[in-house]
Amino acid sequence: MRDRKTAHPEHVEVLDADWQDRAHEIYGDWRRDGGIHYVRYPGPAAVEGWVVTGHAEAKALLADPRLSKNRAAQRFGRHVGLTEGPGAAMFSHMLNADPPDHTRLRRLVQKAFTARRTASLRPMIEQFVTGLLDALDGKDEAELISEFALPLPVAVAFELFGATDADHEVLQVRGNSLGGGQGDGEVSVFTAEGMAAYLRALIALKRENPDGKGLLSALLTAGDDEDGDGDGDGDRDGDALTEDEITSMSFLLVVAGHQTTVNLVANGIHALLTHPDQLAALRADPARVHGAVEEVLRYESPSGLASLRYATERITVGRVTIREGDFVQISLLGADRDPAVFTDPDRFDIGRADAGRHLAFGHGIHHCLGAPLARLQGEIALTRIIERFPRLRLHEAHEARWQSNPRHRGLLSLPVRLH
Repeated sequence: MRDRKTAHPEHVEVLDADWQDRAHEIYGDWRRDGGIHYVRYPGPAAVEGWVVTGHAEAKALLADPRLSKNRAAQRFGRHVGLTEGPGAAMFSHMLNADPPDHTRLRRLVQKAFTARRTASLRPMIEQFVTGLLDALDGKDEAELISEFALPLPVAVAFELFGATDADHEVLQVRGNSLGGGQGDGEVSVFTAEGMAAYLRALIALKRENPDGKGLLSALLTAGDDEDGDGDGDGDRDGDALTEDEITSMSFLLVVAGHQTTVNLVANGIHALLTHPDQLAALRADPARVHGAVEEVLRYESPSGLASLRYATERITVGRVTIREGDFVQISLLGADRDPAVFTDPDRFDIGRADAGRHLAFGHGIHHCLGAPLARLQGEIALTRIIERFPRLRLHEAHEARWQSNPRHRGLLSLPVRLH
């Protein structure tokens, strides 16, 4: 499964295409062997770099200013051919920015993500979940990624951005399609360019016909809301998002929220169905769903790796020295099963007291801004599906297979019996 070769700086560990099926075992081995390894993952856009799997080291590095997001994005963009052309602007968002640019962008964008605005989305999400479950009700079996976990966040994205159902293929970037096709969750140059054109047209339409509704409208007026309560009644602070910034931020919100939520919902259903005692506990007390979602985030983090970082100077981690210019990848999947932090970490337990210490949404200034929305969708989806289908179970032909892309922890399919 793993092949070691002598290379910079000591050796490079090369993983094959099926490595994700043993990801927890591999990351566990690395933790026991110092917690940081120099690795090349498989795939057409593979990069070599340090992978950190210990929780303490991961948490510290997620907030370390010596690791640059902007320079990592620039180098990776050159690597995959996204440094020019209409798709390039899609990657100039705050997730790829360092302070002070990140500070400015975060301040403006978080005005569109108030707690009140997120909470107000509950009826809309509940309506979408009910509609998807209604469509499943007459079936004996279903494939829950293409028929439930994927269309839910896509529908939410449509609503937030004022898109129509006819545009779902433009906004669908996970890799698995609504038609059931499979992929690795990567965004191609072609997809980025298509989305850029679509989002710019949508932004122009919103500017011409402002309605003050939805997330896109909030981004367009972010600089008009000094008090950040989302109602636009604050004094203008003299700053606003540029056209490219709104476009790339919209792209980030679609991609990040969409991919993370698909995996959160699907991984959550899979974890419950493979742990019948925990499923029974949640059925008996649906109020435990918040703890269940936190444990899913810890146990099977929907994001396998945090976004790529670049060392701007030498950094010592344990007995390893990261050189200036090295790529660094932080394994959220590995850190969240670190026995130094989590008791019996390979056990799935929705009542776990330490689940909230997970790093699934990152840490520090780049902590996921959309985490409350992802949690809300996960809680509603898990509660409603197990309530609607009391005999829900995995299809007997199911074998858990995972996307090979290391940045995501997503099942390729989730076939179930409903009745």
